[in-house]
Amino acid sequence: MTKHGFTLFLFSSAVAIATFRDEQEFCENESCNEREFDKSHFYSDVKHCGEIPLALSHKLLDALPLDEVDGNVIRTVKRSVFSESQPSPLKEPLTLAAVSQDVLRNILDLNESVIQNEEFVRCVSGGKLFPGSVPLAHRYGGHQFGYWAGQLGDGRAHLLGEYTNRKGERWEVQLKGSGKTPYSRSGDGRAVIRSSVREFLCSEAMHFLGVPTSRALSLVVSEEPVWRDPFYNGSVIKERGAVVLRLAKSWFRIGSLEILTRTGELDVLRTLLDFVIKEHFKSIATNDPDKYVVFFSRVLNETAHLIAHWMSVGFAHGVCNTDNFSLLSITFHYGPFGFMESYDPNFVPNTSDDEGRYSIGAQANVGLFNLQKLLEALKPLLTSDQLSQSQQILREYPQIYHQRFHELFKAKLGFLGNEEKDSYVIAFLLKLMEDTGADFTMTFRQLSEVTLSRLQKGSFAPSLWALSDLSSHKHFRDWVQLYLQRLSRIMSDSDEERQHIMQGVNPRYMLRNWMAESAIRKAEKNDFSEVTLLQKTLMEPFMEQEEAERAGYASKPPSWAQQLRVSCSS
Repeated sequence: MTKHGFTLFLFSSAVAIATFRDEQEFCENESCNEREFDKSHFYSDVKHCGEIPLALSHKLLDALPLDEVDGNVIRTVKRSVFSESQPSPLKEPLTLAAVSQDVLRNILDLNESVIQNEEFVRCVSGGKLFPGSVPLAHRYGGHQFGYWAGQLGDGRAHLLGEYTNRKGERWEVQLKGSGKTPYSRSGDGRAVIRSSVREFLCSEAMHFLGVPTSRALSLVVSEEPVWRDPFYNGSVIKERGAVVLRLAKSWFRIGSLEILTRTGELDVLRTLLDFVIKEHFKSIATNDPDKYVVFFSRVLNETAHLIAHWMSVGFAHGVCNTDNFSLLSITFHYGPFGFMESYDPNFVPNTSDDEGRYSIGAQANVGLFNLQKLLEALKPLLTSDQLSQSQQILREYPQIYHQRFHELFKAKLGFLGNEEKDSYVIAFLLKLMEDTGADFTMTFRQLSEVTLSRLQKGSFAPSLWALSDLSSHKHFRDWVQLYLQRLSRIMSDSDEERQHIMQGVNPRYMLRNWMAESAIRKAEKNDFSEVTLLQKTLMEPFMEQEEAERAGYASKPPSWAQQLRVSCSS
């Protein structure tokens, strides 16, 4: 349906056209387009960007130093955490290609009818602003591929403000692909359809897998040309611009602190760190003299748990730089990620990673490196005793990671309790998978679907293709005997009980690269049907779904999938 230059790609015929009481909405106010903002205006009466209000606030503006220089001129920023920066609207016509109804209703308290209003499309793509919004770009640095990269910052993202929902949850609302900022360096501030489809789908998929993650409300695409060299080989192509509106409890990352330590801005470092602890680590007493040590310990624990969770679903982030590692230990910045298909510890989703630094098997060690950099950033604020305590905490990281890793993989195998040989049974299986190239996701899923009698016989129907691949290993029967012996000590003879438990932790559907690529190719032709199907499928990844089965989402990947490549270009 086309309306006033916008195409609304809707997902439910039950969505009713919204009517609006207030003709003079906030986003129709001319001040939306002015460079200067009255920093107090978000304290004014709540106005509307549609019939249902989404009023944002900005604790950050009161608590943290703002860049004194106005404008999006590329520059080195000093003594500030944010720079004010106006989004650059995408050229119309715009298409609302996808919306997460879960985010819309359960995070932003909005009714689904709001998506039919033309102002909604503008407000979620940077063309107009929600009430209370003061767009900001965050200043941060980071270690990229092991080396300090200096000032980085939000080069194409704008933090619009914070929303506190009816459950009392506080979410930071951000646009990605919304134009240049002071941190854009040589970039154009835009994102393209292929990377935006991947980010929208993966952030939502990770949430429904139970992995801590940022969320995505919407995907808007335009006809605006954006020029990219996808594989950095000199072949520049014309693509189309897109914007994702995404949310997180916080967008602060290790690099947020690193930049301040590196530039000697220790007062700003302390201010930012105290703010993060007060707002996001509420169990840490603000007057605790060891609060920074406790903070480091919490971040370390949660980071170890997050990476173990990534491993349990076969997720490789692709660019585990310190500027992409959240202080709240959530997954964000979905770039050249990939879900491992054939089990391979050396799986590298990012073709730009020539040395395999961020292979899936290296992620735990990279996490340790990033935590070392976090401790270096905290060091100027620590006493010698506190530094010693923190170094001891850092040494405990491998044990914390491995413990969580084994807990998650024991659950995937249906193990209850602890037995001495559990680690061996897990490692044995992974070695069989590596040797045979068995599919990671479907091996575990099919173990949760097969009967134990069929597993013992070792003869599998074509639908159990991953187990069939695994069974080709000469030691397969040896592993099966160990596995069945372990299960016999904790389970009844009922296959149903075991299958129910295991199917609840082993997904049948994953956002494989070939599935995302298929959706992208259609989206680039303004066909968003597969984006919609994938979104629907990945909301219930543990349940068998008729449409997903017809689409082949649980089948052996097509041969052309092996040729796919993903890079940092987006």
